[in-house]
Amino acid sequence: MPTFTNSLWLNTVFPAKLMPETLLLFVRRFSSWHQIALAAMSILIFLLDAAPLEIQRRIVNGAVKGGDYRPILALSLIYIGLALTQGFIKLLMNIYRSWVGEKAVRSLRLTVQTLTSRMPLDRAGAEDVGIETSMMLAEADAIGGFVGVYTSEPLLQGGLLLTVAGYMVYIQPSMALVALVMITPQLIFVPLIQAAINRRVTMRIKTMRAVSGGIIWDDVDGQLPEELQGQRIDDIFSLNMGIFELKFSMNFLMNLLNQIGTASVLGIGGWFVVSGQTEVGTVVAFLSGLSRISEPWSELVNWFRDLTVTGAKYHLIASAIRDIDTHRVHLLARDHEQANAEAMIARFPGR
Repeated sequence: MPTFTNSLWLNTVFPAKLMPETLLLFVRRFSSWHQIALAAMSILIFLLDAAPLEIQRRIVNGAVKGGDYRPILALSLIYIGLALTQGFIKLLMNIYRSWVGEKAVRSLRLTVQTLTSRMPLDRAGAEDVGIETSMMLAEADAIGGFVGVYTSEPLLQGGLLLTVAGYMVYIQPSMALVALVMITPQLIFVPLIQAAINRRVTMRIKTMRAVSGGIIWDDVDGQLPEELQGQRIDDIFSLNMGIFELKFSMNFLMNLLNQIGTASVLGIGGWFVVSGQTEVGTVVAFLSGLSRISEPWSELVNWFRDLTVTGAKYHLIASAIRDIDTHRVHLLARDHEQANAEAMIARFPGR
């Protein structure tokens, strides 16, 4: 099992004023060399992806035609070897991704902890404490986890999509149109639905922070109006249900189009086999390829969704860190002025 040491990564604690403003800048400043290494592993994986389809096609055609079984056995062993190679590279990449993500989570938590630990203990506002709690326990995990897949995931899934689609066009251009028809409508409704989800996610994050701050405020400074907290909790429920409805509706439409694509390949492919225009192995390879197109396309949609949602979360965290630092500087300056005034009074009590 691979191990990673701190020599590969500086344990970064960002000063508030130098906190990257966007998720992209954070990823670049935080893990640029690791992103390059992960990208190289992704390229190697998707370059190996079309070979099993061709081997599968040849095995089926060889079995249908009959004859010597030894070529089929050899192809089967090659198929297993490719699967093991690709799977092992994926294993290493997933562990590497997780390491990168966890280091990012750790750095974000240390950044927030370092900043808030310098706050005057008796002056820390309830809202700031609520923001810190939310970031430390929830939002840092989502952001750090996405750092690990920021570059490698779209490169891997996009490469798989193009590799398999190119292979399908090569062996049977007419049937490859089915894949294009399956994906095209998704290019229209997926961004529209995703934009609606993103708006609700941003509102939910802000509302959850308000609830966290309200709970601490209630414990420290007095009772917060119960109706206000209840309304915030109801708002979170409504936002979550709206997100679920949109997400599951999008999944339903995508799955429906995928099933239509499978039925179309079976119908068109069966007609081609009966009319002698293609082989059974080609149809089998197309069915397998169609599923391989559906999966990376779905993963790309998920990555796009996570990108926009995580970008919004990171923007809110970076803004909150700067706000906390500004509040801390203001409190320290005020305490310093108060201490100077008290010293002057003590020095010249009669004035």
